[in-house]
Amino acid sequence: MAGPDDVLECSTCTTAIDRENAIRTKTMGGLDPTKWQTLCCPDCGTRLKTIFVGE
Repeated sequence: MAGPDDVLECSTCTTAIDRENAIRTKTMGGLDPTKWQTLCCPDCGTRLKTIFVGE
């Protein structure tokens, strides 16, 4: 069963995106890219969420 963080909603195109289908890009603002990733909408490219992926 999907949890509340498994589905993200794009505020630009109002698409609901499974976290697995989001595009992962480099972070901004000097965050360590080995520890952080930005999830973006696959339809319009809007940034959805920055997540911690490090240990």
